Amino acid sequence: MIAFDQLFLKLITDALAEDIGDGDHSTLSAIPATAKGTAVLKIKENGVLAGMAVAERIFHHMQPDAVFRAFKEDGDTMHNGEFAFEVDADIHIILQAERLVLNCMQRMSGIATLTRQYTDLLKGYHTRVLDTRKTTPNFRLLEKWAVAIGGGINHRFALYDMIMLKDNHIDYCGGITKAINKAWDYVQEKKPGMKIEVEARTLDNVREIVAVGKGKVFRIMLDNFSPDLIAQALPLIGPEFETEASGGINLNNLVDYAKTGVDFVSVGALIHQARSVDLSLKAVIK
Repeated sequence: MIAFDQLFLKLITDALAEDIGDGDHSTLSAIPATAKGTAVLKIKENGVLAGMAVAERIFHHMQPDAVFRAFKEDGDTMHNGEFAFEVDADIHIILQAERLVLNCMQRMSGIATLTRQYTDLLKGYHTRVLDTRKTTPNFRLLEKWAVAIGGGINHRFALYDMIMLKDNHIDYCGGITKAINKAWDYVQEKKPGMKIEVEARTLDNVREIVAVGKGKVFRIMLDNFSPDLIAQALPLIGPEFETEASGGINLNNLVDYAKTGVDFVSVGALIHQARSVDLSLKAVIK
């Protein structure tokens, strides 16, 4: 896996290059290059705050001697009218960083807020909520970080850190048994220790995965199974495999799935249906 710091630095530098281009001409035309200033992050909507560490790293990446004072932490409940942080820096830096900081924090806070709704509903149950790869291209790092801040668990980060044999892999390969055996042989030769997850679409699929996958497969994904079907599948699977329910799971039916005792539910909506929250970066005039 690519190191976190490398991914984060690339995200910041690419985003700044996209936004600034050959210059922030609004700022260059109106503000002296040597001017110093202070700005505060104002919270304008209730929710779960996320992206504080991201904002601090952006400012320090752009100006190492910037002074960042945090009033809240990632994962804190936030309320309209509160302030999250204050930063002292060159005004040029504040204005160039403003949109990137807000875009990151608004998006991350929206994801963390929605994720917290799911994790709150799961309190008292064995089941935990996973995210998916249904993310915004080139923004996955921060979206998955926001899920974790909201109390969810990150599934695989990308195609390179786990084998997941889904319907198309199985169909193209020629069946469950063949796909599992080929994946296992590949892992032994190319990627020792890499985990294998396999999708089941029917109870017969479950039986086949259990028969072929012992010692090879670590998790069985029960795709588009109703809670009733999950309840039938779990005794067939037993304790040798982790279990994951996927497909059509939302806040309205989440508890029904949790009541089955399934280990995980994966919910793409944590990210792709989250709504950005309202935050603003405001100049402090002393």
